Amino acid sequence: MPVRQVIEQGRVPVRIYTDDVEAQARQQLINLSQLPIIHHHVAAMPDVHTGIGATVGAVIATYRAIIPAAVGVDLGCGMIATRTSLTGNELDETGLKRVFDQISRDVPVGRDQHKEARALSDAAKPFERRLKRILHQHPQLEKRFPRTHNWVCQMGTLGGGNHFIEVCLDEANHVWAMLHSGSRGIGNAIGTYFIELARRDAERHFLHLPDRDLAYFEEGAEHFDDYVEAVGWAQGYAAANRHAMVDLVLAALKRHLPPFGVTSEVVNCHHNYVEREHHYGKDVWVTRKGAIRARAGDLGIIPGSMGAKSYIVRGRGSEESFQSCAHGAGRRMSRTQAKKAFSPKDLAEQTEGVVCRKDKGVIDEIPAAYKSIDEVMENQSDLVEVVHTLKQVICVKG
Repeated sequence: MPVRQVIEQGRVPVRIYTDDVEAQARQQLINLSQLPIIHHHVAAMPDVHTGIGATVGAVIATYRAIIPAAVGVDLGCGMIATRTSLTGNELDETGLKRVFDQISRDVPVGRDQHKEARALSDAAKPFERRLKRILHQHPQLEKRFPRTHNWVCQMGTLGGGNHFIEVCLDEANHVWAMLHSGSRGIGNAIGTYFIELARRDAERHFLHLPDRDLAYFEEGAEHFDDYVEAVGWAQGYAAANRHAMVDLVLAALKRHLPPFGVTSEVVNCHHNYVEREHHYGKDVWVTRKGAIRARAGDLGIIPGSMGAKSYIVRGRGSEESFQSCAHGAGRRMSRTQAKKAFSPKDLAEQTEGVVCRKDKGVIDEIPAAYKSIDEVMENQSDLVEVVHTLKQVICVKG
């Protein structure tokens, strides 16, 4: 389905792939469109909703500049999925519960991390030298965020919020391992540090902004190159973190299920990141804040909520979306609203048939707090085609 609405209240248009846009998110999109660095237009995906400064679900092409708060603090957050040779016929309730418990033991979630003796040092080693250079260039980063040294022990850990690990079945009854995570504490520290630097630069240069969280670094500015290097490091770390975790998940499956192999069908994609690309005649910086790249042929993952379907998709290369698509269902209500509106009984009903937590600690992730993933997919049928449809049988929340 093509663009559903166009807003022309800023310097460039905003093109939106849904009719369901809350007032605050709409204003954030207008604020973005007023910036002098925005190239051609702002694109808003079907799962668009209010974020910090920039809207989640926004694709922002900027000319010779980057907005750190739009890239965010969960740098390189994204998805990974891999298909196994197992089928649903080889699963039973006892085995699924054992796998759930094993994953919960082997993959630290929330604020937990691996003990030093069990740290995935080999996976972390390739990132060490470059990080030392970044911290040497910005000693205040390490001083202000002393836990930056935890990055080795956090390799192969999930984090909290809406991060999750799932075991799913596809339309052909094949078993998949899938998870959602990013660059953990070190990515948060890098993002937070440079967002503050950008705000200070904007204040020092008396830059007039519609929102202080839209402060940006221009190419050639004092911190621009350092920010690009640090973000690139965090995005690489995030992708490696997902690979490390999926290995742990597959090992958990092998301990409690019949022998199986892993197919070559592996998808690993960011949905909070910035990258240099060419669009509408210019080389620009494209920030996908809650969106994935969907060039023609690109494989991506679009998850629903913990009780809904997810999709493996192939991009169609739509230039109007800056070759992008939605990254998930998108929240319909805040975490606080969800906790007030629903009970553990509601959660149990909405996650029936899924081995997962069903207590008040994860009510903020209840499926009803999210938009309909089917509606999101319908609104972006001209951006991606569906390759596989997945339904979870296990869900481990962060």
